[in-house]
Amino acid sequence: ERAGVSTDTLMERAGLEVARRVAHHVGPLTGVPIAVLVGPGNNGGDGLVAARLLRQWGARPVAYLALDRRDSDPKLAMAANAGVPVLRASDDAGLLGLKSALGSAHVVIDSLLGTGRSRPVGGVLERVLSGLAETRSRRRSTLLAVDLPTGLDADTGSTDPACNAADVTVALGYPKIGLLTFPGAGFVGTLDVADIGIPAGQDDDVTLRLMTPEWAGALLPDRPASAHKGAFGRTFVLAGSRSYVGAASLAAAAAGRVGAGLVTLAVPESLVPAIAARAAEPTFLPLPESSPGVVSDDASGLILDRMDGYDALLVGCGMGNEPGTRRLVERLLYSDRRRPPTVVDADGLNILATAPDWWDWMCGWIRLAAGPRRVRRWCRCRWRQGPEGNDASPPSAGRGIACWEEPRRCGSGASQQARGPWTIPRAPFRG
Repeated sequence: ERAGVSTDTLMERAGLEVARRVAHHVGPLTGVPIAVLVGPGNNGGDGLVAARLLRQWGARPVAYLALDRRDSDPKLAMAANAGVPVLRASDDAGLLGLKSALGSAHVVIDSLLGTGRSRPVGGVLERVLSGLAETRSRRRSTLLAVDLPTGLDADTGSTDPACNAADVTVALGYPKIGLLTFPGAGFVGTLDVADIGIPAGQDDDVTLRLMTPEWAGALLPDRPASAHKGAFGRTFVLAGSRSYVGAASLAAAAAGRVGAGLVTLAVPESLVPAIAARAAEPTFLPLPESSPGVVSDDASGLILDRMDGYDALLVGCGMGNEPGTRRLVERLLYSDRRRPPTVVDADGLNILATAPDWWDWMCGWIRLAAGPRRVRRWCRCRWRQGPEGNDASPPSAGRGIACWEEPRRCGSGASQQARGPWTIPRAPFRG
């Protein structure tokens, strides 16, 4: 409200966006039965606004108050005056009214609890959600959650046992972290972010950003029709070994797909024919071998001599973990000779994990890209407590949001990317 927009205005806009989403997914609303599960807070107010508007648009919504709202609640009064039947759990012996409303509904709107939930779901709310799950197991209806499914933690993505998986979640204003973090992301269904008119500047202190296709597209450079492949950058890929031939070809193909005009693939010499048969676009730098299909550490000088003119370097995909390979990767990454911005992945990270104090030796701009379990290995830190339990439990993508307790180890020029079902990049640390 300090920004000039009242809570009432935001609630009206939120309810309007929810009602619009129902209309979008249902089609013609005339006579369509809808059950609106209403909680005690602002989330419930959003649901009451949606119920009122849907009634005005010809639908037959029923508002079911799982917990009583105050008698002077204007949103409740406006919904009732618009002709929305209101049922109260406090008057519903055996929740028979709830079962009837859910049993006939084509659409159920979950507006029970929003981002303010901090305790396990219990009591009447738990029984209401249990009734919803039981009804949907027999008769499938579309479940639309307002802001987030009740029982899903907006910050961590953990879910209460009573949480029902939605078909559609209408996130109000912004998507919450928990909607993009498993296990919660599996309960969201289709995520629809609704603009409810939050004033500009209210998110200036938020450092987390959601990467969307539109966001990524805006960062890509223009590709003039008159340009040639040399105008779009050159990528050097050091990858592959006897056991992981496919990793090298996939890495080179990915570099080309994201826009690199020229890709050079450096692999053990004996692998070139096999990889060239399936990767037609890259040029090749055959590397000396210590044994068939295994790169020799003597290749470090050859690789560094070729770095001039390249705009990016990828190291590690399918390289294996032979002693000579380890020495090669360390020499390459620790060298103070000119090296383009570098991405370290896969076996490159496994090699770093065995190197003592690697963060003190790393030179230049480097991005470390790893899944959660590998992050744990090379950062050698404990994961914060997560929904799985203690520190010894397998790391989840949910922990990736804040998984490094000692970021100074990665140096001022390093950035990390924790991969799971979603990818979580983290900017370079300063200090």
